[in-house]
Amino acid sequence: MCFHSKQSKDATKVEKRFNAVVNDMLNYSPTDHYNGFEYPQTPVITDENPGLIEHFRWGLIPHWAKDEKIRQYTLNAKIETLHKKPSFRNSVSKRCLVIADGFYEWRWLDSKGRRKQKYLVTLPGDELYAYAGIWSEWVSTVTGEIVRTYSIVTTEATGIMREIHNSKKRMPVILTPKNEQFWLQNAPLSGFVKVEVPLEASPI
Repeated sequence: MCFHSKQSKDATKVEKRFNAVVNDMLNYSPTDHYNGFEYPQTPVITDENPGLIEHFRWGLIPHWAKDEKIRQYTLNAKIETLHKKPSFRNSVSKRCLVIADGFYEWRWLDSKGRRKQKYLVTLPGDELYAYAGIWSEWVSTVTGEIVRTYSIVTTEATGIMREIHNSKKRMPVILTPKNEQFWLQNAPLSGFVKVEVPLEASPI
């Protein structure tokens, strides 16, 4: 799965890489560690505004939710069941790029996961990339605020990730620069099931 990520590049590099403009510099805050369970605001690019880098909260809240509690279960969304899960099926065609330059995963060193080794997983050269994401708008029942949230889409682990995430064997869908636009243009999910980017992993 993917619950711990990072985006540590400055705004100029991100804007150049994605050919888009950060719309709110006050919110832009690079970091070496996003903890999904803190529901941080992170930079994304949506299908509705592909020229803008916006900040959405990690942990998708579907429009019908009564409160925010559901987001602890929606940090990730399995690509194989997006159409089936009530939390996600209204967002299948609401696509976004979740900007990152690495994520963290723990390899189990025993059968029950009592001992683990933490790894930082990146592209070669620590390059920027995007996860495939889906997003939603939810109106707070308390404040009336419109809250924009997202989930990182995951798939079956391949390559080095099968060795690292050796418990559930899952990984985020990492897009290539070539297929980022296909994702935003609502191309069929079947074309994104297999991750085809080279990954490097460093024990921490």
